[in-house]
Amino acid sequence: MLNIDDPKQTEKIPAIFRLGFRPFFLGGAAVAMLFVPLWLLTWFYPQYSLFQTDFWVKVVPLWWHPHEMLFGFALAIVCGFLLTSVQTWTNQPGMKGWALALTFSCWLLARLTLLLPVSIPLWLPALFDSLFLSFTAIKLWRCIYKVKQWHNIGFPIMLFVAMSINLLSYYALSQRDFSLSQQIWQSMLWWLGLLITIVGGRVIPFFTAIRIKQTKPNPIPVLDKSLITIMVLLVVQAISQAMPKGLEQVLLFTAAALHFVRWSRWFPHKTLKEPMLWSLQIAYLFLPITLFLLAWNIADSMAYRHLLHLFAIGTLAGICLSMISRVSLGHTSRNIYEGPNMLVAFSCLPIAAVIRAVMPIVWPAQYQIWLWLAGGLWSLAFGMFVVNYAAILSKPRIDGRPG
Repeated sequence: MLNIDDPKQTEKIPAIFRLGFRPFFLGGAAVAMLFVPLWLLTWFYPQYSLFQTDFWVKVVPLWWHPHEMLFGFALAIVCGFLLTSVQTWTNQPGMKGWALALTFSCWLLARLTLLLPVSIPLWLPALFDSLFLSFTAIKLWRCIYKVKQWHNIGFPIMLFVAMSINLLSYYALSQRDFSLSQQIWQSMLWWLGLLITIVGGRVIPFFTAIRIKQTKPNPIPVLDKSLITIMVLLVVQAISQAMPKGLEQVLLFTAAALHFVRWSRWFPHKTLKEPMLWSLQIAYLFLPITLFLLAWNIADSMAYRHLLHLFAIGTLAGICLSMISRVSLGHTSRNIYEGPNMLVAFSCLPIAAVIRAVMPIVWPAQYQIWLWLAGGLWSLAFGMFVVNYAAILSKPRIDGRPG
């Protein structure tokens, strides 16, 4: 941790609000743990749900589940990571104290207002969500601009794009346009895929090489730029549907091949004894697998929707869980490889991804069983993080330094 904070001032701040990863990792994991079983209960057994019919006056289950997994869970982890990393990148003080508490409160209020069992104006959670994302983006922008670190300026821009997509999702809900909503969810999945392409391409080979004591493979610029371009095109295609399906299929196949080539250079076979590494490697591998299967099944809309969960659970959730486990230890001055045993948690998500995405296609008659099994494994994985890391995230660093 860089010495850019005054320890005397930092000590006055509750530990949970001393750096962005603390509240957002814990909050995001808690949402992941709780919201999936809540969704399954409400969807399959509404008579036993905690919420009555009024809950769905403005917010319907078909919209709420993907929205909260993307803008509630995933973006909490993304913003916690970026608000923490930008301090390391730029040597500028990260968001902390009242500013962080306010930003986190906006995120939390958006989640809670969507759960109120009364009819609410949709502009209210939309406002809280927009404030959460804009406060985060502005903080990133200020830190990056101050040191003219232009190669990272894309991150605040991406957050403003996510805020715009989120506002569009609230519009789709107000209009009951669930076809548009499906386009929005897929667009945000590829937005997150783009982020993983950029950040994962930096950190996964770096973390692997350091741990296994190998020289990090040099990036192939043309490969990386091609992947970023294709992922951007997939974001645009998902929300606009401007390309013919044949061209989209070519993009998916091409992205799958390039991602696989990239991943194969990161020594994945040498990480099998280290959960903190293989969890990242397996999660990234699910990305080319998903892209290939989506291209193969592009004409089957039902299979396509199921297979998107290979990415959502296998890649997105897998990388989130592995990264928050790692960052939470590193930024509280603990040994990354001697923390809580997360082997079971890391194993749950790849299994859940296959059960949720593949089994309903193979055995659709047991659809509800597959969803409950996958949901149980998902909740167990993030529940283990909450149980094992709540104290770590809510207490000061063990070395007494700020952060």
